Order: sequence, then structure tokens, then C-alpha cells
Amino acid sequence: MSDVRDVIIIGGGPAGYTAALYTARANLRPLVFEGFNWGGQLMITSDVENYPGYADGVMGPTMMADFRRQAERFGAEFVTDDVTRVDFSEKPFRVYVAGNEHRADSVIVATGASARQLGLPSEQTLQGRGVSYCATCDGAFFRDKIVVVVGGGDSAMEEATFLTRFASKVVVVHRRDEFRASPIMVDRARENPKVEFVLNAEVDEVLGEGNGHVTGLRLRDTVTGVTTEIPADGLFVAVGHDPTTSLFLDWLDHDEAGYLVTEPRSTYTNIPGVFAAGDVQDHVYRQAVTAAGSGTMAALDAQRWLEEQRHSPEVAAAPA
Repeated sequence: MSDVRDVIIIGGGPAGYTAALYTARANLRPLVFEGFNWGGQLMITSDVENYPGYADGVMGPTMMADFRRQAERFGAEFVTDDVTRVDFSEKPFRVYVAGNEHRADSVIVATGASARQLGLPSEQTLQGRGVSYCATCDGAFFRDKIVVVVGGGDSAMEEATFLTRFASKVVVVHRRDEFRASPIMVDRARENPKVEFVLNAEVDEVLGEGNGHVTGLRLRDTVTGVTTEIPADGLFVAVGHDPTTSLFLDWLDHDEAGYLVTEPRSTYTNIPGVFAAGDVQDHVYRQAVTAAGSGTMAALDAQRWLEEQRHSPEVAAAPA
């Protein structure tokens, strides 16, 4: 049993680290459970060129280390371990790591989301070296290059269309001959002269391991099983994201995809004193800068909520 903290932050990405910075500077003694895989999705990102303040770009892991160090400078305490259970049934809230219980008057959930992957060893080897999960983040690296987008939903169509701003050719690979995407999104992609479609195909291997960057793809026909190789400088996997919310689904309101639901223009969840920030509740923007902004909001919301609780008549009248 530990003392009761002002705030516990669960998650170690841009949202969690920014919330840690703000709450630490507000003297709220944040305890941050950053997880074993701290840093979030930016840990598999090489160059980041669209985050304000890094004029020459920065490696994703380097930027996350900078975020962490800045929060630590103001007194944030970090635990590099995964939360195993939470109990939001009463205050103080309880957060468990293995068999250890930690208590806090408020909790900020910033566990993020993860891009679904194809599950190929070659995909993992070439992450950040041509394999990407975010066209908005990495599209500008592929000017006048050939890129492949894997997926058949709205996100895949949107990413393919976006990438035509930079790439010389965009090949959409989909394992079926029908799309989950809305017809208008498919039509928009088909009407773009830079976009080509390869249907009834799936990626069998990402080529280029020996060269250190993507050089092509081996595709397998899902009907005949025949494999073919196509040249490519980049692979964008657009088969969806999964929010890291399994610990919270029994406690916090969420949509059918599992993303936590917050009150409009705030980070308040359905449980007063519990806040959600970053990609765990944002399935629209999914950018480091928006996650950091959301972390700021959560820290300010938590600070104001704690102040209100401490100055409420009920708290003032409570026995010591």
C-alpha cells in the first residue's frame, strides 16, 4: 500500500508524457506507469519532421526520450512496468502493477493505440525504413517514389489519395475484390491517375532486408496462390488501429471499436476524476502533436478538478 497520489498517469507516449510534464509543474506529484513499451507508436518511427520545434527533424525514440526527460526534470516519477488492473469503484482510485497497489485521487488514461500489422517478420525488420503506418506522418519522405497501400477501408483509400501528393505511383493492395470503404472514397481513389489497384492479393513478404530499406513486395494471389513481385520504395499498412483499452472497458464508456469516450471539448470520462487523453480516445487525428495537446488538456482538467474537490463544502466538512 502506497500513499495517495494526486494523480496517476497510465501510458508513456506523447499524451502521457505531456500530461506528466504539466502535472509535475503544477506540483501534483504524478506517478507515471509508462509501460514496458514506453514511447508509443513513435518508437517504431524513424524521422519525425512534422513536430513543431524540431526544425531539422528528429528520430521518434529520441523525441520520446526528450519528452520523458523534460517531465522528469520537474519531478514526475516513472515506473517502466505495465498496469495489470484498475479499480475505479471508489476514491481514491486504485491502480495495480502485478501485486502492488497504488492509489490516487485522479487518474489520466493515456495508453494510446497500436496500428494493426501484417504480422510478417520482414515487415518488422523494415519498420521505419520504408514500412509505415501513417501516411500523414511519413508521406513526404516518398516524393517521386512508388508506394503500396495495403487495406480496403476508408483509411486505406484516404491514405492512398493523400500519398498521390508525393509519390509517383500508389498501388492499393487488397485481399478481396470488394471494399469495406464507402463507394465515394473508392471512386475518389480510382479517379486519381496515380492510383492503381491490385485485388485478391496479400503481402507475402516485404523485400529489401539486405539493402536496409524497402525495395519491393512479394504478393500472393488469394485465389490461385501464385506469387509475384512488384517494385516499391515504401509500404503503408492501413488495416486499422486498436486502442489499448482492455483494462478500462468495464469502467469507462467506450465506442464499439473500444475507444474511450470523453465529454465534448474535454478529457472527462464518465467517472469524475478519471480522464482520457491521446489516441486512446482519438481515432480521427492520431498525431503526436494532437496527442500532446490532449495530454495538456487532461493535466489541466485534472488540476482543476482536484482544486474543485478540495474546495467543495463536502470535502471541507469531512472529518479528519
